[in-house]
Amino acid sequence: MSAGSDQQSIRCMVAKVGLDGHDRGAHVIARAFRDAGFEVIYSGLHKGPEEIVQAAVQEDVDVLGISILSGAHDTLVPKIMDGLEEYGAKEDTLVLVGGVIPEEDRQPLRDDGVAAIFGPGTSIEETIEFVRENVPQR
Repeated sequence: MSAGSDQQSIRCMVAKVGLDGHDRGAHVIARAFRDAGFEVIYSGLHKGPEEIVQAAVQEDVDVLGISILSGAHDTLVPKIMDGLEEYGAKEDTLVLVGGVIPEEDRQPLRDDGVAAIFGPGTSIEETIEFVRENVPQR
């Protein structure tokens, strides 16, 4: 693996969408991403899909990690994907979803452009490695 000094910093946004107030996992992943050398922006709690899209576009992030445990992933995540598409940012943004996502709901999210879904028990190292291997080259 190459040294971090010769590669541009990976800009990530960790976002909490909707009324989900469980943010421990989002904080853990944000800290792990920072420790891995990524630039990290945390959205804060209770953001709407439009707010997340606008922040991701304004911050020109490479990676958008959506943390959702509320069960509303099947409506909120597609709204974020649609918003990224409207801004022309869908192709340039690696979108990840973290949370308790039932198996039957995963493929529709992938079909909508979500690159990966990480459930409980996923190792931090696996997530970081996935980002490094799949971040869009700009």
